[in-house]
Amino acid sequence: MPPAAIVREEVGVLAGGADRAGEARARLLDLIDSLPTGERIPAERELAARWSVARMTLRKAIDRLVLDGLLERRQRQGTYTCRPRVPRHLTIASFTEELTRRGVRPASRTLDLRRVRATVRMARQLRLPVGDPVTRFVRLRLGDGEPLAVENIMVPSRLFPDLTEKDLEGSWYALMAERYGVEVISGTAQVEPALPDRRTAELLRVPPAQPCFRIRALMWDRRGRAVEYGESVYRGDYYTLTVELLPDGGRRA
Repeated sequence: MPPAAIVREEVGVLAGGADRAGEARARLLDLIDSLPTGERIPAERELAARWSVARMTLRKAIDRLVLDGLLERRQRQGTYTCRPRVPRHLTIASFTEELTRRGVRPASRTLDLRRVRATVRMARQLRLPVGDPVTRFVRLRLGDGEPLAVENIMVPSRLFPDLTEKDLEGSWYALMAERYGVEVISGTAQVEPALPDRRTAELLRVPPAQPCFRIRALMWDRRGRAVEYGESVYRGDYYTLTVELLPDGGRRA
């Protein structure tokens, strides 16, 4: 079901006796469903005349759809259709699991896989002795065939021997648990806005000026080992980041 149709179903704007604002919203949702993402909709004046609705009423309906993430106003250019952003919850859940739960078909493409000796920086990030073997892999993550994120992951090679590119096509966390018996139970993440470098922009099919999220995460297993350090770049036009806020431990106690 198209995104606008979902919104329409949720708010019930097609119910009989809807007021003029509801009718304007319903017509706008139909228009959005008929257009591809990134398409400019007709000007307010034209739509108001076409649908015999006051421009103020139409403007309020457009404002609401902008807040809902279905339309985007671009300064001096007009109003365009856009894809609703997917919430990315900063929890210990795999990319595969999260997209599947939202009805999006996940996929991965391994761009690089190599084993190296830990540099001082790698050793610090993974809490390893300098020179220990480290496995590094880069994956392009996709949803319904569209590139969404580029992951650059480092793991201690001794915990994940004989890792192959084919192994990385599915859920990494599921592979960690099922094949290697490594269960991630905690982690820390740093999130910052960032512009993609040229290669990352090409992989994500976005312009270099497109804002993205960079997430640096360190994950720990049940035995207190640092089992993964990753730096990932997520498309800013596709995701919103959701963080669960909990009381301070002392206050909760």
